[in-house]
Amino acid sequence: MSTARKVLGWREWVSLPDLGIERIKAKVDTGARTTALHAFKVQPFERDGSSWVKFAMHPLQQDTDHVVWCEAPVLDRRVVRDSGGHEELRYVIETTVRVGGEDIRAEATLTDRDSMRFRMLLGRTALRKRFLVDSGRSYLGTRPARTQEENRK
Repeated sequence: MSTARKVLGWREWVSLPDLGIERIKAKVDTGARTTALHAFKVQPFERDGSSWVKFAMHPLQQDTDHVVWCEAPVLDRRVVRDSGGHEELRYVIETTVRVGGEDIRAEATLTDRDSMRFRMLLGRTALRKRFLVDSGRSYLGTRPARTQEENRK
């Protein structure tokens, strides 16, 4: 007996409540193993004997004026190969991802995605056993409310 899985489109609105990100457009990328999150000014630090990372991000596409500062415990550092074959040592964090009306825990690598169309890639590990992806459709999940920053524009 199988449980019906929710269907997501190839791009979705996502919230990252642990990081204070109310909404961000994510490309649902089944070709990427791990979720990738836009980050710059990445600063490692220690808190209570544990490794943490502080980073800035631009959650809105084509908007480099709005900056959100985030902090998270460091889960790992890994060498990640991007779609162009370039390797990069990235910090890995674990955070809650709210997509399609569900909260899931997902590992995310931190990398500068300012030049990319999407500030976030939602990788297949986060999707596995939870969602199916309809590559011909978009925004099938719930849509988070517009942020105050978006309402000012």
